[in-house]
Amino acid sequence: MHPNTQRSSSIVLQRINPNPSAVKQSQRRNPLPCTTQVPDSVAMYHTHQVGPHQCCSAVIQQISAPVSSVWSVVRRFDNPQAYKHFVKSCHLLVGDGKVGTLRQVHVISGLPAASSTERLEILDEEQHVISFSVVGGDHRLANYKSVTTLHQAPSGNGTVVVESYVVDIPPGNTKEETCVFVDTIVKCNLQSLTQISDKLSRRN
Repeated sequence: MHPNTQRSSSIVLQRINPNPSAVKQSQRRNPLPCTTQVPDSVAMYHTHQVGPHQCCSAVIQQISAPVSSVWSVVRRFDNPQAYKHFVKSCHLLVGDGKVGTLRQVHVISGLPAASSTERLEILDEEQHVISFSVVGGDHRLANYKSVTTLHQAPSGNGTVVVESYVVDIPPGNTKEETCVFVDTIVKCNLQSLTQISDKLSRRN
């Protein structure tokens, strides 16, 4: 599933139906590599309920800037385009940036998507955690949920950013293809976040 793949991207997203059979088949999964040094208080946010037709993955990025600088960029639910280069524009539909706020994101041309309606699920200023779920839009990533956490690097200098997600596997694609596609976008976003945070840290 390449960004330039031309497929029908019109999907009306719905909440996962919590019927008994679906619950039996779903499982809790933490996609963090076992070699990753992540505090338990952070790792717990990256444990997802994963259904039989879903995939789950995580991307980890080391940033030399302090947590405060990185968080000042990540926490802005109303301004994802500050570091997400695939986002063309964003405006709030409901709310003022607190949990429950809805935003509509328009993406750049070339992706198998046009827009995404997203709900802010977690915004923890003390633990530096932000999470959102996709609740509508015109794209192929149904039931997408993302969690991003920030914590100080074990060395005491810099920030470790962990972003994990769970998403439905689109019809016609494999689990591996879906993870590669989403991982690539997340990695690009976090590399951009690194550059912006480092510049912000030097300026401050």
